[in-house]
This record gives sequence, structure tokens and C-alpha cells, in this order.
Amino acid sequence: MSRSPPRAVARRLAGVERLPTAQRAILGYYAETGRFDYRALRIKSAVDDQLDTILDDVYGDIESAIVTDLGVDDATFRYETKLTLPAELTLGYLYRRALARATSGYDPITDTAGGWAPLGGGDPSAPANREAREYVEMAEEATALIVQALLDGDMRDAINDDEFEDFEVTVSGDPDPDPRRVAECAQSHLQRVVEDAFDRAPDAVRDAYDEAVDISEAHQEQDDHFRDLLAAALDGDATAKDRIEDEYKFAAVPDDAPFDGAERDLPYLKTQYDRVGVIYKGMLDAYRGVGFEIPEAFGTSIVLAIIGAQIWLDDVDDYHDDVAEGQLTPVTAEYVLVENDDDAYERVVDITMRYFELARDHAAEADSPLNGIAIEYILRSGDPGRLPGSAD
Repeated sequence: MSRSPPRAVARRLAGVERLPTAQRAILGYYAETGRFDYRALRIKSAVDDQLDTILDDVYGDIESAIVTDLGVDDATFRYETKLTLPAELTLGYLYRRALARATSGYDPITDTAGGWAPLGGGDPSAPANREAREYVEMAEEATALIVQALLDGDMRDAINDDEFEDFEVTVSGDPDPDPRRVAECAQSHLQRVVEDAFDRAPDAVRDAYDEAVDISEAHQEQDDHFRDLLAAALDGDATAKDRIEDEYKFAAVPDDAPFDGAERDLPYLKTQYDRVGVIYKGMLDAYRGVGFEIPEAFGTSIVLAIIGAQIWLDDVDDYHDDVAEGQLTPVTAEYVLVENDDDAYERVVDITMRYFELARDHAAEADSPLNGIAIEYILRSGDPGRLPGSAD
């Protein structure tokens, strides 16, 4: 009786939608690479626990600020965001570096002996292990700051756009609290915390963050212009379509952007880098400003994966709303640049897969299986079947 090779079995299982997406991502990564990294899974678990701790602390402090500012007895606060994934991946990469620095049998993440090596052992007081533990503590402290900075920026955007559905809030004595007032209170608290932390951090950390925010805000200022181009193109203006191609889809990528070779030919790279990718380039530069060595391949993998995720998840999910609201995105652009919905659908899928393929290549170059698994997770979380022209 013949048996299927393990990778073929993994590929079939990865396509079973009844399985949790995280499991399908791990199976898909193994099917693509032949690599099943048990250490990566344990690192992911440690990252998840640490991020939960960071967010619990952040939200607890925000709840205290709400109680004080609103003069109420009690409040609960949570904020739904996808922005923390790149920080999680970076922390996972730094955890892996810390493990490589430690002696066999010592786990610098938990500061225990025998947790990772099958034979146990490892002296926590050994110099190499003390340095590895200090490295972990620095990484966690930097990640806590960066997560708060990302939340601060995301909340600012939500407040500017009057989008409060991601804020989960209860306030004692008020069954229907004003979401704007609560959001502004939360964001103001985070801004104070981040500014205070930046004052204590090396100048390079603030410089990296400020530069990224400036580029992102400059892109947002072009929003009305891009909306006008989309409206004109939908009215059949051929010149507007040409301008979408030139100014949005194939806008020139600056020489100092963190891309080289094949990725510079990606459609929408410049506009989507300015829209979402630059924030994570700033995040990585902030880690570097603290003193961590992070290879360019790792950073490029994250930036390309996040741009792909923006298209594959948000822009695909929001397509009909974006058309109704006149919002130019890579997805609405493709449906106006070609007449046939089937062709537009195929273009959206093809463009996104190009981002993910290059992100995978850079993840492999950086030896970051967590990035590879994250890309699989993003890919399997998308639902392109909701787009016009899909066979679903």
C-alpha cells in the first residue's frame, strides 16, 4: 500500500477549512518549505503570552485614565487591531537570537534551566546566559513601547475618521458612553506615555518613528486627489485611468526606500508603502535605534507581508464599501482599470501573491520561520471569493 509523502498530506490538510487557521498556516508552511520548526511554535507561544501581558498592562492603565478623566467609578477597555503582528514577529526573531546566545539547557525567555533542551541543564548565572536574559528583557521593553506607539497612531486615525467600532468600552453608570470621548481619552493617555518613553530613549528611536509618521500623513493628504481620480475613472475618463496607472499603481519608488531588485517592480508598491509599510519600517528602525541588529531581509519580509495583508484582507473585505465611498485602493483600482470583472479578480489575486512570494523569499533569507508561518496565516485568512468575478 502506497503512502503519500508527509508534505503532500500537510498540503491537503492545510486546505481543510474546518481546521483552525493557525493550524492550517503551520501545515501550509511545512508543505511549502519542508521545515517543521518546533522551536518556532514554542517561540510563538512565548510571544503570544508576552503580548497578552503588554496589552493587559496598557489597557489597565487606559482604564484608570478613563476613570480619572471621566469621573466614573469603573471602566473596561479593549481595542481590536491587527497592527501588533509585525511587533510580535520582531519579538519572536529577537527571542530566537537570545536562545542562540544562551548555553544548552537554559531558556532566557523564561529564565529557567531545562525548559528548552531535552537533556536539561544550563546555569542561569553563567555570563552568556545573563547576557541572553538581559537581551530578552530589552526586547520586551522595546516591544512594549513600540506596541503603544502603534496603538497610539492607529487610534488617532480612527478618531480622525470617526471609526469607533474597534473600541470595546464599558463605563459604570453609562450604558451608552460617548465613543469619541472615550477614544480621545485613551489616545491622549497613550500619547503621553509614548512621548515620555521617547524622551528617555535614544534620539534614533524618535527619529525613526517621526519620519515614518510624516511619510504616512503625507500619503493621507493625497486622499482627496486619489478619490477624484477614481470618480473620474468610474465616469469613463480615460485620462483618469492613465493617471491612476502612473500616479498610484506604478508610482516611482524613491531610491532610499528599503527595496531592491524584484520588489521594485511590484504594482502599488510606492503608494502602499507610504500607506502602511512605512510605519513598520519605522518600527524596525526603532528597534535598531535601541541597539538591536535586525537584518534588512527580515524587515523587507515584514513590510511586503503587511502590504499584501492590507490588500488581501482589508481592501478585499472592504471592496463594496470602498466603491460606495469613492476610496481608491489597489482593489478598487483594478476593477476600474479593466472592463472585465473576471480579469480584475485575477489581477488582484496575482498581485497579492507576488507580494507574499517575495515576502516568503526574504523570510527564508532571514531564517525566520515565524514570518513564513505568519504569511501562510494571512493568506489563509483572506476571502477573495467576495469579489466580483470570483468563481465562488
